[in-house]
Amino acid sequence: MVERIDATFQALADPTRRAMLAHLANGERSIGELAEPFAMSFAGASKHVATLEKAGLIERRRRGRHYLCTLRAAPLAEAQAWLSQWEKHWSLRLDRLEALIEAEKPDD
Repeated sequence: MVERIDATFQALADPTRRAMLAHLANGERSIGELAEPFAMSFAGASKHVATLEKAGLIERRRRGRHYLCTLRAAPLAEAQAWLSQWEKHWSLRLDRLEALIEAEKPDD
């Protein structure tokens, strides 16, 4: 599971791949359609798609001469679950900081 989360975060580290995932949230797209907003070559888009596929974030299938990509959200949910443990940690610390700041404010 750790390797999968690592692959998910590696894939999400790139803004182009995040944008591709956002396009896929609206439905299936071909690699050419995913490349279009970025004015990149098919080969360049294919490299991004391969990274997303390796992370399990998309599923790619062939239809005729085209490869179609579909979003797979399960790895995103796993990453969110991992992040949520840290959210609780930082929320507690920020609550303590807020209490200290409030305690040091002069009374008006």
